[in-house]
Amino acid sequence: MTRTTLKTALDVRLASRAGELKAPTAGLCPAHVQANLLIIPKKYAEDFRGLCKRNPVSCPLLGENIAHGNPQIDPSLAKDGDVTTDAPGYNVYLDGKPVAEDQLDCKEWWTEDSVAFLIGCSFTFEQALTDAGLMPRHQELGKNVPMYKSNIALFPSGIFSGNMVVSMRPYPLEDIERVRDITRPYIQAHGEPVAWGKDAAKRLGISDIYKPDFGDAPVLKEGEVPVFWGCGVTPQLVAMSSPDLKGIAIGHAPGKMLCLDLLIKDMDQ
Repeated sequence: MTRTTLKTALDVRLASRAGELKAPTAGLCPAHVQANLLIIPKKYAEDFRGLCKRNPVSCPLLGENIAHGNPQIDPSLAKDGDVTTDAPGYNVYLDGKPVAEDQLDCKEWWTEDSVAFLIGCSFTFEQALTDAGLMPRHQELGKNVPMYKSNIALFPSGIFSGNMVVSMRPYPLEDIERVRDITRPYIQAHGEPVAWGKDAAKRLGISDIYKPDFGDAPVLKEGEVPVFWGCGVTPQLVAMSSPDLKGIAIGHAPGKMLCLDLLIKDMDQ
């Protein structure tokens, strides 16, 4: 198996399910929507739906599993998709504390009480950037996108509160308006940037742009500035920082998404 053979979402899901794909999914199945994942106990589900409604930039909700306790993805999003096996990596938390990282599957921790949420991902709009001659740097280098905890507070919902996580892609200042215009319509994939420019990291409370909280360190060329988008790792940070969330919570390993059959051209924009 090579990355160039993973052209459809089904290809990626099957490779993940077989344990053959363990790498970030940026650039894979470029015509398809990619999704972040959060799995929580059913009693917190309504609070989390409220968090998504109140914070659509960082938590654009795409869908859920077909019923609590059933790991199958809504077939309108991914036929025969399974949230416990079809991402290349999973992180597991107990009472907000990490207990397992980058697992090949999460079947061991799935229960009859589990509810899975699929959250939009900025990897979805990266092909549009590439088509415009603006390929994201992490794709050029074969690395994971850098992601950072920010000081942007979310609107709370029930037990959930916390701050937004942001992803970063560097661009020259003269390209930023094009980047904004290209990504703005992808409202189900975080939409346009939330901050950019030489002082953007400082404004977001990021002390060292070369030390991301998730993903790989960035490479900026002369004349480039950081450009930040909302990031679907936010729900995992929220799960870790909401003390009233008890029990098992599961998320994708950052950068290792669930790929959906839904085509980018058919998603709501």
